[in-house]
Amino acid sequence: MAEQIRITTPLTDETIKNLNAGDSVLITGVIYAARDAAHKCMVEALDRGEELPVDFTGQMVYYVGPSPAKPGEPIGSAGPTTSGRMDAYAPRLLDKGLKGMIGKGYRSDAVVDSMKKNGVAYLVTTGGAAALISKTIKSYEVVAYGDLGPEALARMEVVDFPAIVAIDSTGRNFYHVGQKTYRQD
Repeated sequence: MAEQIRITTPLTDETIKNLNAGDSVLITGVIYAARDAAHKCMVEALDRGEELPVDFTGQMVYYVGPSPAKPGEPIGSAGPTTSGRMDAYAPRLLDKGLKGMIGKGYRSDAVVDSMKKNGVAYLVTTGGAAALISKTIKSYEVVAYGDLGPEALARMEVVDFPAIVAIDSTGRNFYHVGQKTYRQD
């Protein structure tokens, strides 16, 4: 297995440029949690000419709707949701400075085009490891849209959050590259 790359948020353009599709990373710093309902609220706010509830410049968002926390824990199980649910909203947030997205599954061509334009990476993490992933989350604080429950926008502090670069800032897609070895086209 390849060596894991350690990255810290907020992300710089240089950090993003050095990430390649297929790289295994460990993330430390702040990651924002949000799912489709929060994304919809944010884009609607932008449509009204309002500011976003947080400055996404250099930040990452994790597509997660965590389960309730056990006593003494900051968060319950925290597995990724399907990233395609955010595809209608993602380009607007990338234009606002968001530098990384974490979820699972494929992304639309429009999102990949926006990633290349804005110098953004898309990372994936394993859905079946939700309980283990939650161990890397040291704090969880709702910052907007609390009425959405687990779909609210939240600020999480993470240490060694594991992910794999699925699509890098050049548009190189590990889903395609990784499958090529096994195809007999």
